[in-house]
Amino acid sequence: MGLRWTDTIDIAIELEERHPDVDVVNMRFTDLHSWVCALPDFEGKPEESSEKILEAIQMAWLDERD
Repeated sequence: MGLRWTDTIDIAIELEERHPDVDVVNMRFTDLHSWVCALPDFEGKPEESSEKILEAIQMAWLDERD
């Protein structure tokens, strides 16, 4: 089963593998949204995203770096 918007930790892990040099704190949510939708295993609908979900993914991504 593919990734959905609620799979924040799994999404963060994949984003870290694909974009290890990104400044996660200062990134634009439009970029984050595009990168999540472009993940090979992502099956969520782009329109089901929200600022709250993108913030959760961003925080999970920061946790992956610690």
